Amino acid sequence: MAAPGETLRKRRGVEEGPRPLRHPKQEEGVGERAPPTHPSLRPGTFWLSRIVLLRGIALLYFVAFLVAYHQNKQLIGEKGLLPCKLYLQNVKRYFKGKINLDSLSYAPTIIWFLDWSDMDGTLDYLAGLGLGVSAYVLISGCANVILMGMLWILYLSLVNVGQIWYSFGWESQLLETGFLGIFLCPLWTLSQLPNHTPPSQIVIWGFRWLIFRIMLGAGLIKIRGDRCWKELTCMDYHYETQPVPNPLAYYMHWSPWWFHQFETLSNHFIELVVPFFIFMGRRMCIIHGVLQILFQVVLIISGNLSFLNWLTIIPSIACFDDSCLGFLFSSKEGGVKDQVLKIQAKQAEGQTLPLRYGCYIRKVVNISFGLLIVYLSIPVVLNLLNSRQVMNTSFNPLRIVNTYGAFGSITKERTEIIFQGTSSLDPNDPTAVWEEYEFKCKPGDLKRRPCLITPYHYHLDWLMWFAAFQTYEQNEWIIHLAGKLLANEEAALSLIAFNPFQDKAPPRWIRGEHFKYKFSQPGGKHAREGKWWIRKRIGPYFPPVNLQGLKKFYEARDWPYPKQN
Repeated sequence: MAAPGETLRKRRGVEEGPRPLRHPKQEEGVGERAPPTHPSLRPGTFWLSRIVLLRGIALLYFVAFLVAYHQNKQLIGEKGLLPCKLYLQNVKRYFKGKINLDSLSYAPTIIWFLDWSDMDGTLDYLAGLGLGVSAYVLISGCANVILMGMLWILYLSLVNVGQIWYSFGWESQLLETGFLGIFLCPLWTLSQLPNHTPPSQIVIWGFRWLIFRIMLGAGLIKIRGDRCWKELTCMDYHYETQPVPNPLAYYMHWSPWWFHQFETLSNHFIELVVPFFIFMGRRMCIIHGVLQILFQVVLIISGNLSFLNWLTIIPSIACFDDSCLGFLFSSKEGGVKDQVLKIQAKQAEGQTLPLRYGCYIRKVVNISFGLLIVYLSIPVVLNLLNSRQVMNTSFNPLRIVNTYGAFGSITKERTEIIFQGTSSLDPNDPTAVWEEYEFKCKPGDLKRRPCLITPYHYHLDWLMWFAAFQTYEQNEWIIHLAGKLLANEEAALSLIAFNPFQDKAPPRWIRGEHFKYKFSQPGGKHAREGKWWIRKRIGPYFPPVNLQGLKKFYEARDWPYPKQN
């Protein structure tokens, strides 16, 4: 006869074996406890969004300062193509030889107050300091007003002496984005989650207002600028004629016509319709952020547009609150995500930290910041509404609120300036052998694959693209560069990918030739020969020049006369 306990277990369907241990408080017949689950983040707060925004801004600052550190000496240094010391001296002379409010307003830069005797060292110091601070914010995710303000002042100082090398729209866009980042942070505290300084809704809307203006401005300038945007044919040319194509652009160019029309229609939808989603509630704002980021990713993989598209992703992040971005953070106990959950739980229970005196000051600062953005946006909005809209323009010297736009017109043909040098005594000798210089990224050698450098940026390559549409008289730095190549000057050659006179005597003559470039047909004769490009000579861009003949040209502009190495 079975024991009573065994009979009971059999009736319950329990197999023979040792009885599982139970917690003393568990009653007989009560099932096992379910594994703990992590509560979800609630919408409406932006603690995690702030960390992502600050790290994104720091990343782009880091890239920008890295570019500056590698190229500023060659472009605006003591022996640069457009020395910034001469620029500041001219500004100072224009304002009666004084460093006053007028000169500071015209060119706001702390270089006014630094050592001019070693301008190369000063430029390196500013860029190096920017690299260090941005790297700290990027790695730690911690920032305060001091650090973000320092980054903004350092980069503003470089942009305002950079002349045409820093004339691109993304320089002002980085400064405006960085200025918004200053007001995301507490004044002193260095913490990813400064409890007494929650992210300001005013600043979050400042980022949203920025992405709205960027995209709408880009869309309107296209509709107003070039007929091909209305005719849906611009993408037939864009990939081939953009400043610095990448490998994918070669294949995108040869897409069927209907695909290019679809691209153009999609572009109009993203830039002219989607921006208004920001004002249509949380869900539509999130959709806006997703669409804008995907759009920027497509642009990133199809061209080398410096850090422009990476930078445009940053304000789109403000469309996502903590509940959207929680997947980017670990759920481990004590982590920032766990801390945000506890903050939200306390808020749900009506438990709020007592406001410090500084918090009231912060509220006043945030309101003042919002009013400043509204005031500075007036000329920007008027420009957007104007049929003669201009793009990439600042209406204030500090570049706090700017107008943006890209590819308002599309070039239908690609032209390139090719530098050639010869050791021949007579440049007009038909038997003279001319050898070509190769730049870092712009098209030159027909067999060289298009480069992939985004988000990095070669200032010289971009300006060579613009100069090819103009004359060398409009771009005197072209002749300055020719003189430096005639001298085999090491600093200038660091901007060049290939010097045909490396480890040889410098060339006696340099000339610029003008060519029309086109992508080779995939599978065609030229492609089978390994050529990515085909070209046809247009004519001379600038005549042969030698170093002795450029001496007066250098003296008239106060440029240091290069010495042959």
